[in-house]
Amino acid sequence: MRASRLMSLVLLLQGRGGMTAAELAKELEVSERTVHRDVVALSAAGVPVYADRGRRGGYRLLDGYRTRLTGLDRAEAEALFLSGVPAAMREMGLQDVAATARLKAAAALSPALRDAPATAAQRFHLDAPGWFAAGDPPPAALAPLARAVWSDRRVLTAYKGNQRTLEPYGLVLKAGVWYLAARLGTRFLTFRVDRFGEVTVLPESFDRDPAFDLAAFWGERSAEFARSLLREVITLRLSEAGVRLLRHIADPAALPDALASLQPDGTVRLAVESVPVAYSQVLRLGPEAEVLDPPELRAMVADAAARMAGLYDQR
Repeated sequence: MRASRLMSLVLLLQGRGGMTAAELAKELEVSERTVHRDVVALSAAGVPVYADRGRRGGYRLLDGYRTRLTGLDRAEAEALFLSGVPAAMREMGLQDVAATARLKAAAALSPALRDAPATAAQRFHLDAPGWFAAGDPPPAALAPLARAVWSDRRVLTAYKGNQRTLEPYGLVLKAGVWYLAARLGTRFLTFRVDRFGEVTVLPESFDRDPAFDLAAFWGERSAEFARSLLREVITLRLSEAGVRLLRHIADPAALPDALASLQPDGTVRLAVESVPVAYSQVLRLGPEAEVLDPPELRAMVADAAARMAGLYDQR
């Protein structure tokens, strides 16, 4: 365990140039005291790691030092060839670059691991688009936006008829739809790539905000979007079985607040997109739910229940 941690520490310093004890401790999930002990152990083993003093200090490797502890085991090699999404790389125009990189990585593997690309490809496949998608061609704007993202270049775009100059930070593929995370002025915004018109990659570059985290940004914005769709609130009285069913029927963004509002008699307030959407959800709850509000929805469900009862009348 410690040998693996020491190797990780050296690779972190090699890859990032220098890190503070606090940064290393966070990455390695240990205490700063443990980091200090590990650095002493590495120095004693002949690894040229040293500490910079001062406000911007931290641990660094001697300039030019490169570790040879970069060999891959089988699990790591197979994971490497699972890390790309072939369809996404193709749509961004990066399939040739990715293929060359995979060939180089495969050539660097030991003979015992040369079959890793094939074993990974034959066991796992990621099909990104949703079911019943038409398989539309990628948006014309995707390739130039991808180039701009890689090179940190500003882009001049036409989006919904308006011209904008954006700083493209990252691309996200969600259920077959591409989105761009970009900075406009001081704000970070999300754009659907298929709604861009012409995209021109400008010659000037921009300085990326080092604090920007694409995964965290997307998680926050997608959660905000899901909550923004919930414009109506309905009131239900649920049986115990209905409470259990609600977890599978309610919108995931609405479920936490709904469960928090649950009363001892089963009354619950549920955020929904609209009354028609709520109608379909309540019907799935069947006799385990009674609509208390709004009256419009109660009347719709009562009518559906009467018509269903007529279908099953045994007289």
